[in-house]
Amino acid sequence: MQLYIGLDVDPDALQKAQAQINTILHGDSSDSTSKLKGHTFLKNYRHIKYVLREVDEKLLTPGVNGILMDLGMSSMQVNNAQRGFCVRSNGPLDMRMNPRASLKAEDILNSWPDVDVGRILREYGEESNWHSLQDQIVKARQKGGLHSTADLVDLIRNSTSRRKGGRQGWIKTATRVFQALRIAVNDELNTLKETLYTCFDCLAPGGRLAVISFHSLEDRIVKQTFLNIINSDRGDENKEVKCTRDLREINDDDDDDDDHDGDEEAWIRQQIRGSNGIILTKRPISPSEEEERFNCRSRSAKLRVIQKV
Repeated sequence: MQLYIGLDVDPDALQKAQAQINTILHGDSSDSTSKLKGHTFLKNYRHIKYVLREVDEKLLTPGVNGILMDLGMSSMQVNNAQRGFCVRSNGPLDMRMNPRASLKAEDILNSWPDVDVGRILREYGEESNWHSLQDQIVKARQKGGLHSTADLVDLIRNSTSRRKGGRQGWIKTATRVFQALRIAVNDELNTLKETLYTCFDCLAPGGRLAVISFHSLEDRIVKQTFLNIINSDRGDENKEVKCTRDLREINDDDDDDDDHDGDEEAWIRQQIRGSNGIILTKRPISPSEEEERFNCRSRSAKLRVIQKV
């Protein structure tokens, strides 16, 4: 690799990454990695074309060799109570990935129409108890509103039946509610869908786009968008794509190729070919047991890879 370009909307995360990158680039002048050039940008990955053009317009023709999208929160963000992402630590109802953005979780909970709050809980949190929670959130506004993560957790705890998961059942509900609010605050799913097409368009022939997702909503979008991309005209997201029936009905769990991991033909069977690209991961790649022991937060990660032709 000769050139690395990193993007993040969180200035703290970018600063930490920049320090590590500088160590790699300049830590040992005798090392061959010192020939690597690196650039970092405080940008959302939806602006990747702009960033590539700013570094070198030639990067867009014919394109780059590889793009990795690592979705979701970092441990650094979760561990900082002031960011508002953690269920178990009290802090402001913020949840912004980009601290320069205006919308906060507190704004949604205290001022958005109740139907929109319910929709967020239902669609982004996949929370079955969404209607009851929606009503409790609206009632809380009449008592001054919700202004801290502790306020929200107390509301969830008091609204969750003990029959759902026992005394600790509220934690699962709170996790889903926090996820829903975070997705809404950062417009994560719309940004993801838009960016997948943009990133694929930035690839050179043979280049690969790898995406690590951390919950089913993200993974579902990556899976379906990859299917659309390989069969659409130049990966155009605005074109209505009709995939063949067998592609639409792919089930991540219906493969029995695990017994042939070393078989080249088995690897080919894991691929899905289209006119524009090849999905190299018919089923997503999950962390090994060893990796989960080393990093417990990786257990929900799923990796999918697409290659441009």
